[in-house]
Amino acid sequence: MTPSASSSVVDSQGLARLEAQVQDALGLLCYPGKPWIPQREGVTDVVIVGGGMCGMLAWFALTGAGITNIRILDRNPAGLEGPWLNYARMETLRSPKELTGPSYGQAYLTFQAWYRAQYGAEAWRDLDKIPRPMWMEYLRWYRRVLNVPVENGVSVDRIGPEDELIRVQHSGAQTGSFLARKVIFATGRDGTGQPSIPDFVGDLPRTYWAHTADDIDFPALAGKKVAVIGVGASAVDNAAEALEHGAAEVRHLIRRKQMPTINKMTGIGSPGFTAGFAALPDEWRWRFMRYSFATQTPPPHGSTLRVSRHANAHFHFGKAVAALREDRGRVRIELADGDRYVADFVILGTGFTVDPLARSEFGPAAEEIRLWKDAYQPPEGEASRDLGAFPYLNPDFTFSEKRPGTAPWIGNVYCFNYGATASLGKVSGDIPGVSDGAAWLARALCATLYREDVLHHWQRIQEYDEPELDGSEWTPTDLPVGQEKGAVA
Repeated sequence: MTPSASSSVVDSQGLARLEAQVQDALGLLCYPGKPWIPQREGVTDVVIVGGGMCGMLAWFALTGAGITNIRILDRNPAGLEGPWLNYARMETLRSPKELTGPSYGQAYLTFQAWYRAQYGAEAWRDLDKIPRPMWMEYLRWYRRVLNVPVENGVSVDRIGPEDELIRVQHSGAQTGSFLARKVIFATGRDGTGQPSIPDFVGDLPRTYWAHTADDIDFPALAGKKVAVIGVGASAVDNAAEALEHGAAEVRHLIRRKQMPTINKMTGIGSPGFTAGFAALPDEWRWRFMRYSFATQTPPPHGSTLRVSRHANAHFHFGKAVAALREDRGRVRIELADGDRYVADFVILGTGFTVDPLARSEFGPAAEEIRLWKDAYQPPEGEASRDLGAFPYLNPDFTFSEKRPGTAPWIGNVYCFNYGATASLGKVSGDIPGVSDGAAWLARALCATLYREDVLHHWQRIQEYDEPELDGSEWTPTDLPVGQEKGAVA
């Protein structure tokens, strides 16, 4: 249920009161933290690439820890960071509304606090799932109330080493470069990869197909026959959009024999999993993640009903696609079982690949990033090409080298996005564990920066001379004399 003027009375002063509570609470916690890092002229301590949920939260966590020389860059216009108003097309979020998300332990920063401040406790009880556009409204408020200094319209194009620092090259609203000590990629679902485009697309002209991450002209699909390949969350959301914009029919072509129905990772979510997954041996981390990938996460209940309520929507199982070909202004879809189907347009619900080698930001150094396939050879029957392409991260979110000594600078780059999943678990993208991940990231960065500046801190402790006592707190006296040796006064 989404609140409306007819169903809920909006408290026009509610947000103002909540914002005052936020600032009061942060003041009680001595936020922001006292800066402690020695500054270098012309050098930014940390640059965060991505100003969406994870990027803002990382900034908040670091600022609270006294790391304040930070730049946070996002290529999108202000208010359009992340997928929520771009290629995300679900009606509501999958996550339960009660999850605290990027609040970082601050009750007044939760979505629940934001919602109740405006619509009241009764409307909160009636709310089922969080409407997607409303989540973006909340994130915009989060940015405003914390005064997160996102620099919008700035795209990071390339990073590389320079005198033990990192040169960050950028373009867009600001074009140029600067030096940084650390770089955090808080770049979301495709942050270490790209949309997955299967080989069967071949040379089909781009006018006949789109990936779910694309900007699709749904009104143009009115009266058209649309094929959607896949049945994950994004596939069904895009199918629903096509149907709601008047598509003549939408057919899901699904490789699997039956619909996945159980989200296995939901069943094991716990503080133990969040804290303990990264400490597991490689074989157990691989086993958990491979099983999750193999069983596949089902589309949400509501999203699936949003499609199936249309009489002209169809789910076809056991229909793996072999090839797409242009045929007299339409698309001939050849299936692996020999069947064929002709559509006007094809939507690929084929997800994203995790492939650091496909990211242009690293340049040639991408070849030096260690992947899971470089670090671990699974036993027979447990192979996974997709999982093997994930970066094999260090315990502090940093990338590791494939060949030690060839590109040590990549150890100053942090993967705080979906690419961290195989190594560290779901702590850098999904709403349930993202605050835990941010706290972990902040502690790791504090430890590293302190260790790197240990000579500075050693000098400071020797030079520190602010007295705790000024001599007025006591009066010296002489020891009484003439008493027998060993006598007690």
